[in-house]
Amino acid sequence: METKEAVQKKNGGALKLDTLKITDSRTGKEFEIPIDHETVKATDLRKIKVKDDDFGMMTYDPAFMNTASCKSRITFIDGDKGILRYRGYPIEQLAEKKSYLEVAYLVLYGELPNKTQYEEWENQVRFHTYLHENVKGLMESFRYDAHPMGIFVSVLAALSTFYPEAKHVLDPEVRRKQVWRLIGKVPTIAAWAYRHSIGLPYVYPENDLTYPENFLSMMFKVAEAKYKPDPVLVKALEVLFILHADHEQNCSANAMRSIGSSQVDPYCASAGAAAALYGPLHGGANEAVLRMLDEIGSMDKVPAFIKDVKDGKGKLMGFGHRVYKNYDPRAKIIKKMADQVFGVTGKNPKLEIALELERIALQDDYFVKRKLYPNVDFYSGLIYQAMKFPVDMFPVLFAIPRMSGWLAQWEEMLMDPEQKIARPRQMYLGSDKRDVN
Repeated sequence: METKEAVQKKNGGALKLDTLKITDSRTGKEFEIPIDHETVKATDLRKIKVKDDDFGMMTYDPAFMNTASCKSRITFIDGDKGILRYRGYPIEQLAEKKSYLEVAYLVLYGELPNKTQYEEWENQVRFHTYLHENVKGLMESFRYDAHPMGIFVSVLAALSTFYPEAKHVLDPEVRRKQVWRLIGKVPTIAAWAYRHSIGLPYVYPENDLTYPENFLSMMFKVAEAKYKPDPVLVKALEVLFILHADHEQNCSANAMRSIGSSQVDPYCASAGAAAALYGPLHGGANEAVLRMLDEIGSMDKVPAFIKDVKDGKGKLMGFGHRVYKNYDPRAKIIKKMADQVFGVTGKNPKLEIALELERIALQDDYFVKRKLYPNVDFYSGLIYQAMKFPVDMFPVLFAIPRMSGWLAQWEEMLMDPEQKIARPRQMYLGSDKRDVN
């Protein structure tokens, strides 16, 4: 894309930018709206009005289907081509060659760390893995069968009270420390929420382990002196963490930015983001895939299930995406990794059903025309289940790596001079003025 300076030079010094011409059929007036990066500013539409004292034209977009709420340099998605990049790096290369903490650094700070930067970053994250002992008391106040994600959200919000300096969000040093704390502590919160839900004692971090190893140890260690997870499973978790680090302006990222726009501390903002992720249409989607596979039950029932979907009597979970109109690049990576995981854990009996669903969906005109390709949730649930994670932990597993993306989105929003406190407009359809008798 040409810069403004290049356009200006081409036009002999006159800056000529693309514009959108609008004719208002109500008044016959014409308006010229500047176009910047294939967008028009919604506030520029305010000049379109019938009377001078009108508020002016607004746009109506209830689910942000075609509205850009920010300018971002973090994640690029081309849904038609099946492309996902963090800071310009293809997700396939990052998943193959980098660790999650390297990718988290990239997402947060814009560049992959050199050796010195990575050592400092890793040390700071490790130093902040421990939770204040009072947190144990908070967790113990939950019912024995409390959902781990409910505990996770509550503890995130509670950390705001442990670190009151975090409210100084415009201080870069304060922000940096909260980033270390949140990236370091979320695996501990997640593992302890799980241990509470099954009545096992909490396992403290062991900071000589890698980030995914430490999490697996806190989850599954029982009586052994040193928990040693299988390297294949560690790599699988590392890759899944990388794939979930960020995903542009999704529901929870939007929540993080919207809440953070009030300049609240990042613990409260990320608790709100995690609460958004808790929903079955977001972080709970892979759980829905497993329920669907359980419902199908066996290979011979797949054709009947597909027929019901085509007749509008059911949903094919794990297929299709708001953004991707091609094969989700994350699903391709997970599918390849699944064979390695099942080689260690044994094949999940649901896998054959999943593969048959995918085979039919990729060949059937009904699904092809609707561009319903497998997404990241289709295989991730099978892998998590094979690794002995209970279904209730799936959204928590999503939240751990997504913390890096939330924080990157939050900091970018704070530093953007065009951002203000989020306050959308509405179309009021209620009663006109009425007097009380």
